[in-house]
Amino acid sequence: MVGGIEIGQIIQDFSVIMIIASTMAFISFKFKQPLVIGYIIAGIIIGPHTPPFSLILNPDVLNLLAEIGVIFLLFVVGMEFPLEKLRQIGRKALIIALSEAFGTFVIGFSVGVFLLDFSFFDSAFVALAISVTSTIIIMKVLEELDIIKEKASYIILGVVIIEDIIIVSMLAVLQSISIPSGNFSVIDILISVSITLAFIFGVLLIGSKTIPKFINFIGKHNHHEILLLVVLGIAFGLSFISYQIGISVAAGAFFAGVLVAESKVHTVTRVLATPIRDMFGAIFFVSVGALMDMSLIAIFIIPAIILIAVSIFAKFFTVFISAKSQGFDSLTSMKVAFGLSSSGGELALVVAKGGIDTGVTSAFILPMIGAMTIITTFISPYMIKLGWKVPNSIFAKDKNKDE
Repeated sequence: MVGGIEIGQIIQDFSVIMIIASTMAFISFKFKQPLVIGYIIAGIIIGPHTPPFSLILNPDVLNLLAEIGVIFLLFVVGMEFPLEKLRQIGRKALIIALSEAFGTFVIGFSVGVFLLDFSFFDSAFVALAISVTSTIIIMKVLEELDIIKEKASYIILGVVIIEDIIIVSMLAVLQSISIPSGNFSVIDILISVSITLAFIFGVLLIGSKTIPKFINFIGKHNHHEILLLVVLGIAFGLSFISYQIGISVAAGAFFAGVLVAESKVHTVTRVLATPIRDMFGAIFFVSVGALMDMSLIAIFIIPAIILIAVSIFAKFFTVFISAKSQGFDSLTSMKVAFGLSSSGGELALVVAKGGIDTGVTSAFILPMIGAMTIITTFISPYMIKLGWKVPNSIFAKDKNKDE
């Protein structure tokens, strides 16, 4: 027995999660849909909100595994973004990413407060969730369409890389100011923002000079087991520090991944950590699905549709305008705008779970963002395909007219 919970119950819950998750993942694979959709549906099936009864005996165990899943998920995502790669992206992609992230957040927050009558924190977490663009889905679609080497594709990938960092940082700030009573002052916000920024810059400035060298030293011994334990120790260590100072564990894990990516053995560490990420990542998505009370669908379905439309409009508008302002032609700007228009993805669910963990969001926010993630994940490939077809068609016609 562990903490009053029988070992047999834990094993039973774990086996149920793995069996249902693998079954739904296989079905998603057969229908050529992202596996995350299958995981979320698996969670809904086994969760306490789905009649006739819950297949999970101990939701607390599920939540614990989900938190570990967040750390692994964001750690491996961070490993895709070494500092050198971020420096090469350039000022133009940075400006587009900032315009998209903050523009969509402001528009989404305004719609939540003034149109949908959401509370401050409901609006804030929803606005941050719809500001997310799935890096994994976009990369996969661009590769499948064989357009990943086009100019617009390079811009899109640069923007989503920076956007992930912005979203993780904003989540850290938002969670640090989240007080269930809702009573916080401007000074509280400034202190929270200062702590978050100090943590991020401290980790990047000090950590980049020490951690990669230490990992390289360990890597010289060619002992994969020790190397894996070291990088996981860094991931959980920074996650613990970020938790202790009142910001998201996701931020600590993400920037730990960024530091590991600076080492010469980052390719090996990514290969070693990815299978563990896949397992705990699946558990995280299943847990999100299990926490989604779909009986509230009547409450959130209309707001969800409105927010999806708002997200697509806000992203297209902010990206197109900012891309044009950076000197890109109309054809490239429109392709980039279409490619980044669809919200959703893994980080949107991390944001939604973050709102639940702080206790400041309403019960319907998690299932609403979960449903939106399923919908936008499904339509993302079609948005990108449309984004290449429509602009090419429009500007081909214009060219023919000129001739």
